[in-house]
Amino acid sequence: MNISDNLKRIRAEKGYSLEKVARLSELSLNTVVKIENGANKNPTIDTLSKIATALEVGVDDLIMK
Repeated sequence: MNISDNLKRIRAEKGYSLEKVARLSELSLNTVVKIENGANKNPTIDTLSKIATALEVGVDDLIMK
């Protein structure tokens, strides 16, 4: 599994749209879409932290598993 797979899985489990994740993480929709689609394979730790907070998970949940 990679970051894009983990983001997609966790987001689906929470029932969040891409727009909701972007809004809650205070990131652009484009940024979240690129990460989930795998276009951005190396997002910054700050970006991952914002997404993890929005999804109420740890950064390690996005990186590992």
